[in-house]
Amino acid sequence: MTPETLRHLGSVDETLGALILRIGACELAPERRRSPFESLVRAVAHQQLHGTAAARILERFVALFPGMKFPDAEHLLAVSDDQLRAVGFSRSKIAAIRDIAAKTAEGVVPASKVISRLDDEEIIERLTQCRGVGRWTVEMLLIFKLGRPDVLPVDDFGVRQGYQITYGKRQFPKPKDLLKYGERWRPYRTTAAWYMWRAADAAKLEKQTKKP
Repeated sequence: MTPETLRHLGSVDETLGALILRIGACELAPERRRSPFESLVRAVAHQQLHGTAAARILERFVALFPGMKFPDAEHLLAVSDDQLRAVGFSRSKIAAIRDIAAKTAEGVVPASKVISRLDDEEIIERLTQCRGVGRWTVEMLLIFKLGRPDVLPVDDFGVRQGYQITYGKRQFPKPKDLLKYGERWRPYRTTAAWYMWRAADAAKLEKQTKKP
């Protein structure tokens, strides 16, 4: 993120500015080489799982396709449900990634060159047509693949927790309240969200170090 982005956020929100100084420079680095298809399959794999467990499943999944860094939609559609179950995907996730593959083949899930020309809401509208893909999943794609600068995933637990910690809220914030407060962070809400994640991580680490 540019220094101008951080200066802007600090100027409109002193509390966030103090957090930025404490955490340091934003290290968000989008994976722009991943296709929308790959990004969605990876996101579904991570749903309701610890990151380490999801990574193992994805490693076994990719191993089904020797010589490929990641399969395309056609290759995924060619493997059996039994093979996908064997690598660790649940039945519901198999149904989801098959639907993502089918909608990629149909063009509902666009190619990288096409998706780059769409605005955020257009992308959300198209990709949420896929089974198992909600707004949060697409917001993660907007942030971590496309690098869109003004995404605030208000349903994300970590972002809400970081906001609660940073601003000393007694109650866990509701998405609508975070959305309202976050208006002041425009047009750099993605960066603000990244700092909320880091605030939550820092609090978790501090709690762990205090354990006897």
